[in-house]
Amino acid sequence: MKDLQLHIRPEFAQFEEAFAQALSTNHPLLTEVLGYIHSKRGKQLRPVLVLLSAALCRGITSKTIQTAVVLELTHTASLVHDDVVDNSPTRRGGKAIQEQWTNKIAVLTGDYMLAKVISLLSEIRNANILSIVSSMSKALTSGELLQLHAGQSMWISEKQYNQIIEQKTACLFAACSEAGAASTGATTRQMTAMRNYGMHLGMCFQIKDDILDYSDIEDIGKPTMNDIQDGKATLPLLISLQRASKEEAQAIREKAEALASKSKQIDRFATEQDIKSFVLRYDGIRYSEQQMQMHRKKAIEALSIFPNGKHKDSLIAMLDYAINRIK
Repeated sequence: MKDLQLHIRPEFAQFEEAFAQALSTNHPLLTEVLGYIHSKRGKQLRPVLVLLSAALCRGITSKTIQTAVVLELTHTASLVHDDVVDNSPTRRGGKAIQEQWTNKIAVLTGDYMLAKVISLLSEIRNANILSIVSSMSKALTSGELLQLHAGQSMWISEKQYNQIIEQKTACLFAACSEAGAASTGATTRQMTAMRNYGMHLGMCFQIKDDILDYSDIEDIGKPTMNDIQDGKATLPLLISLQRASKEEAQAIREKAEALASKSKQIDRFATEQDIKSFVLRYDGIRYSEQQMQMHRKKAIEALSIFPNGKHKDSLIAMLDYAINRIK
């Protein structure tokens, strides 16, 4: 991530200052909760994407910095709310907000951040950015609802899977890159190109998360097989089920559903290993890796309208980071 920030370090420092200011409040409880959130921040991939996209178009402006803050606040608020919905006990190596405090405090804190987003958008006064953030927010909610609905059966088609991750994950990356371009007064053609780049980057990022769910590497940032235990479909497993016989696929479905039900009558470790072996045997991981490479190619094609240079190189490096990361 430090390498990706190489050509935007002064502007990223401005973002960091502006983000900290956006989290400041006179309310003692909010100050404590928001300070905890700030201390547990992740890779900062999304604000870096906003800044690099702006730099590639017409250069980073003060509106770019504010836009980066808006999108990072929106993303952070969505994580806080998601953890409540999913009843997730941890986030980025620490307790989730509702575990550290309560569900009510977590929801209200997320609401406060979203209110701050509205305030910042009114200051930016850019119709394109307002439209991008609004559309993204609706898509994030729609994606969560689609995933919850799919989770009732756990088994979906690859088309349904792509629809979910486009709305739940990739749309945020698309919004970051498109809004970064919009903050500079970029042309419609440039904004569309950046949106397409961001969408394919987001697809790479989510598919890699799916692959990491089957990792044997320790400390990848979340427990392995966590998605299956939460009743969420992952691409490597979906593809493997399509390739297996009906009998074998049904047996694996039953094991995955037993994990998701938190059944105490199964050997969880053995069951997880059976599912991992199944996915490897039917090349679910390899297929998913091929899909990432396809999205990488399309993302680079989207950037083809821009001249070569350091910022374009950084955006291509971001694709490689998304694909090759180990956590």
